[in-house]
Amino acid sequence: ARTAFETAMRLDPMRVAIHEKIDRAKELAKSGSPKLTSSVRPEPMPFEAQIQSAHDFASSGDMRSAEMIYREILTKEPGHIEAARLLAGIAAKNNRYRDAEVFLKTVVEKAPDFTRAWVDLANVQRDMDKLDDAVDSARQVLRLAPENGESYMVYASAIGATGAHEEAIEAYQKALAMAPEKAGAECSLAHHQKTIGRQDEAIASYRRAIAAKPDHAEAYWSLANLKTFRFEDEEVAAMQELLGNKQLPAESRAQLHNALGLEFEARKDYSRAFENFEKCNAVRRQEESYDPVETESTYTRVIELFDAGFFKKNAGVADTEVTPILVVGLPRSGSTLIEQILASHSQVDGTHELGDLPRAVQSVRREENRRSRFPEALAEYDVDSWREIGEEYLRRTEIFRSGAPYFVDKNPNNFVYAGILRLAIPNAKIINARRHPLDSCFGSFKQLFASGQPFTYDMTELAEYYLQDQRLMDHWHATLPGFILDVDYEAVVA
Repeated sequence: ARTAFETAMRLDPMRVAIHEKIDRAKELAKSGSPKLTSSVRPEPMPFEAQIQSAHDFASSGDMRSAEMIYREILTKEPGHIEAARLLAGIAAKNNRYRDAEVFLKTVVEKAPDFTRAWVDLANVQRDMDKLDDAVDSARQVLRLAPENGESYMVYASAIGATGAHEEAIEAYQKALAMAPEKAGAECSLAHHQKTIGRQDEAIASYRRAIAAKPDHAEAYWSLANLKTFRFEDEEVAAMQELLGNKQLPAESRAQLHNALGLEFEARKDYSRAFENFEKCNAVRRQEESYDPVETESTYTRVIELFDAGFFKKNAGVADTEVTPILVVGLPRSGSTLIEQILASHSQVDGTHELGDLPRAVQSVRREENRRSRFPEALAEYDVDSWREIGEEYLRRTEIFRSGAPYFVDKNPNNFVYAGILRLAIPNAKIINARRHPLDSCFGSFKQLFASGQPFTYDMTELAEYYLQDQRLMDHWHATLPGFILDVDYEAVVA
């Protein structure tokens, strides 16, 4: 019975009564499975009708009404673990990860064997980049449901985020052994295989994902993103047929158009390639929230705050034992090549793109200026605040490093934080990867990013962003002479 209930839960995790039935089945199994008559039924979950109503609201997109119902339930019964878990889900969907984590930690404290809550907690902590905590939570999932393929998928996702690609591959393979033909697991497995250079295995895994789920657009897009891969004519036809489905989700439509654009470009059919890139970006731009005026305003305020006097006033933090090397600039400007060159040195760890510098800044903000916007919130920082930012950044990035005295963080968007880095870690290095604007901007325009870079889906916005990037870099060169090294992609290749 428990196995059947767990299968039902995987198919429909929101059917709240199933969790109670699973717990009941576990209790009966521990007590020797006493005989049940037809009159014995599990107790109904309190407020089940209200929870179902909230679920209906959430399914229709009315998250506010659903949230109000869950909060009302928790007001009447603070210990209602399912209401708390579902409320955490709404918080996570709205990127309020800290709130979600608080709710879920309360749930697992009250119900330490509630597997679904541990799954949600692991996922939220991964999204918060609290990777050690995410791995610990995922291990709890494995402990509670070792016979469930989904448990290994949760663990693989958490451990893979730490850079442990081999361990993630092993976990995904275990998941697929228990639950074959799971397209999502095959696709995630392929991502890790690709990352460590096992390209032929990655291609086979992506194709198995498509075989398991023919409309799995992410697998098509990932194959195209290998750059050297070429589709068979039948695969191109399959993608074009999928695009004829009016019910195809926007994200899938963008992925397929991008994959076709890259394929037609490789076939030198440039008009069809460009047509698909444009269609991809038109779809994706509708899903993005980006305001070029706000970007220009923010950079102006950064320039006004971080002047020569501000750096002189706040100087004083000592050098750190570990030296970060930030590779910044616009996307598609050669930052990956620069990182690969640097990381081949025995004294340098490569860590790929990290989002830890802005998070370190956010974590150090004092209560009194937490409501202030960036960069005004930094105006009253003192030497201790800057030191805390540096220490927090190094603490957060430690999980990605292997003990070398230098490490590379190649998040291109960190150019905005060059002034912060100068004050927080004075011995840090910054390399500004530059490329001819035509190559840099068009390279970004035809790249469908998994997340971030919302300015790359409209040519005018992309050109404006290029100019704003240059304006801010000119300011850093003027106020921090010698701190940033410009490296031209064309010169490196030559």
